[in-house]
Amino acid sequence: MPELPEVEVVRRGLADHAVGRRIDAAAFTGHRVARGHPGGAEGLADELAGARIHSAERRGKYLWLTLGDGEPEAGERALVVHLRMSGQLLVASPELPAARHTHARLRLSDGQELRFIDQRTFGYMTTETLVRDPHAAPAGPARVVPASIAHIAPDPFEAAFDVRATAKRMRSRDVEIKRQLLEQTLLSGIGNIYADEALWTARVHGRRLGSRLTLTRVVELIESAREVMDRALDAGGTSFDALYVNVNGDSGYFARSLNAYGRLGEPCPRCGEPMSKESIGGRGSYYCPTCQPAPRKRRGKPAERTMRP
Repeated sequence: MPELPEVEVVRRGLADHAVGRRIDAAAFTGHRVARGHPGGAEGLADELAGARIHSAERRGKYLWLTLGDGEPEAGERALVVHLRMSGQLLVASPELPAARHTHARLRLSDGQELRFIDQRTFGYMTTETLVRDPHAAPAGPARVVPASIAHIAPDPFEAAFDVRATAKRMRSRDVEIKRQLLEQTLLSGIGNIYADEALWTARVHGRRLGSRLTLTRVVELIESAREVMDRALDAGGTSFDALYVNVNGDSGYFARSLNAYGRLGEPCPRCGEPMSKESIGGRGSYYCPTCQPAPRKRRGKPAERTMRP
């Protein structure tokens, strides 16, 4: 699944090429792309026809387009796009033949088309009601988010994100720190790739428990994740194949700069030790055994002695 940098690259492309345009017509192929919409493909096409795209929004890995002429408010609708493993949003001329696995074509008022392509058909599109963001700072600007995203925590790039409060929550739990990085209700946007990169940057092993790290250490880890994702944004995201591209069909090239993920057996860029891999929370995790020493196994409780009668 694309992580925060990849989704943000797509969002920026939509902001440039789709925001401010009207959807003159919408067409969907098959039923899977609109399976999350109560009215199915036909109902979604009818609802989108004539709607104006006001803004392109994102929280973590989640993407949506607000619909309407003014600032979005609670109770209004948004087009939510779930990219999942292989979903793509491309802006193309209607004259260009549609690529294989094109499941949606939205004709925009400037003559271009917004196309949704998904090889594995895990992704889908639907409209949802916007609700007030429960994570917005009380003194900050009001924000609305799709109802299904309201439980997702702010990501490290949002004004509402509180790094110390998040670090304190992570320290309060006897849970492996990598599993916490991947938990979208704690902080959103980080997936397996950038979790491994952040842990390598901060010199922390993913199996260390949050409760066994200092607050300063956890803050440094979160800041490392933000720094890594910021660099990935500059490189257009991480692409290993043609499944992730931006709205123009171009791949990102941050894969060339990865220090940990996918580098099993290769020398650590920092110390030269061969990189290792193990499973943490069911996810393949890459790390340097020298720079990121594994935590010592905690001794179990001594067995009770039984007195002889």
